[in-house]
Amino acid sequence: MFGNHHTPATHPVLGQPLTGPWPEDHETAVVGMGCFWGAERIFWQLPGVVSTAAGYAGGHAPDPDYRSVCGGGTGHAEVVQIVFDPAATSYERILKAFWENHDPTQGDRQGNDVGSQYRSAIYTTSERQAELARSSRDAFAPVVAAAGLGPITTEIAPLARFHYAEEHHQQYLHKNPGGYCNHGPNGMTCSIGVAQGGG
Repeated sequence: MFGNHHTPATHPVLGQPLTGPWPEDHETAVVGMGCFWGAERIFWQLPGVVSTAAGYAGGHAPDPDYRSVCGGGTGHAEVVQIVFDPAATSYERILKAFWENHDPTQGDRQGNDVGSQYRSAIYTTSERQAELARSSRDAFAPVVAAAGLGPITTEIAPLARFHYAEEHHQQYLHKNPGGYCNHGPNGMTCSIGVAQGGG
């Protein structure tokens, strides 16, 4: 699970374990929305999130690293693992932040970042998450169409395995505040968080 590189023990922003263990009643979400540096920062700022980590998912290589993932041969996407307390927030709120902070219509790219590792993806950890992910996509599709964008290309699939990225990628924008980030509000509003009472 931890690859062949060192993973820090503690999240420097949230002060919680980076790799667990977490309380049994906490839930894990995994999403890909382009470069994981900016994506991770979006989620560690949300109330109710107790830990985040940059990593790789959705591929077939047993021990991916940044170089192999960027080469496109492993099939992995850059993703963020989000651990949250369902008593303090909801999976719907995580999905709302996901949809509203990137362009889910670009296929194998996000802005200037091109390659399958930058694809939009939701990797689910339960059937309930899968149902909510699909329903949120369907609810957001008319908003995307009204904005003049193409069809949503987001991959939704069960999480097979999350691989932690190298240490220097973890919480990158906390350690490098002026670092590269192409994430932010896309001007579209996903109603799932509001409709479901999650935010």
